Amino acid sequence: MLRRNLLIALGVSSLALPFQAVAQTYPERPIKVLQGFAPGGNADAIARAVGLEMSKGLAQPMVVEAQAGAGGTIAATTVSKAKPDGYTLLLATGGHAVAGALYNNLAYRTVQDFEMVSTITYFPFLIVVPTNSKFANLSALLATAKANPEQITYGTAGIGSTHHLAGELLASMSKTQLLHVPYKGDSGSLTALLAGDIPMIIAPPTAVMANIKAGKLRAIATTGPQRWPGLPDVPTVAEQGVAAYDVRSWAGLMAPAGTPRPVIDRLNAELQKALVVPAVKTRLEDMGGEVRGSTPEDMKTMVANQTQKWIQVVNEAKIPKQ
Repeated sequence: MLRRNLLIALGVSSLALPFQAVAQTYPERPIKVLQGFAPGGNADAIARAVGLEMSKGLAQPMVVEAQAGAGGTIAATTVSKAKPDGYTLLLATGGHAVAGALYNNLAYRTVQDFEMVSTITYFPFLIVVPTNSKFANLSALLATAKANPEQITYGTAGIGSTHHLAGELLASMSKTQLLHVPYKGDSGSLTALLAGDIPMIIAPPTAVMANIKAGKLRAIATTGPQRWPGLPDVPTVAEQGVAAYDVRSWAGLMAPAGTPRPVIDRLNAELQKALVVPAVKTRLEDMGGEVRGSTPEDMKTMVANQTQKWIQVVNEAKIPKQ
């Protein structure tokens, strides 16, 4: 019996040795961080802000690379198929969960094919109208929409974007019929709103704040559970009669499934340290975000819950699967 127990103990120890070695030596070369959107956008800026700070603790560069297209799914596919050694990571956004609901033939599973490292930031969307709009608030807009089904249109960055699903969820929860008008990116919907082609848009703060400050646009609601600190006088959707409405996008760091836990723990620890550095925190907050790290387990639960939420919205709104 003693001999058997000793052999078992030795076997467990031998299995642990490779992981201990990884933890002691990682990283030994630069780490690539892929993000699935255009260079210079929010995802790119977030990846660079945290990557630069994490590089200091890791003593290796974190090189940010854009693989734009298909709502971030190209970059996610690349990372899901990468060697699980901690040298290829994904800066994922809320669109990652949306893709899990919207695409029929993804080359990966949004939760199971990734190891989560940590969330980085959460940010709401703003519901915005022209400054001279007849709608003083969201309640007035929804009342008009209820009386005139499909007469109130809203613009977004495109079909299947988080912005689009935020609008569909708003229509469902407020029992109204809003008509979606998709554009190519936030710049397209913003241009249409300024031109008077549509009465409102749903967009992230970074896309509209310059025009709000210039007096051209007015925010009538924020989509998060609390008022956004950047516009503290603007009430939430929930405050204006749509109880429990909560739509926020997010950004977080992921690795391929099978990445050793010691590597995940090292990345998580360095990311948590980066998020409390004043310059990093301020940079992320200036982009409209609420800085909030997490454990890998909490991030995995969040992504799974978000995916299920958007599956329900896509099905109820009968949005065509891509």
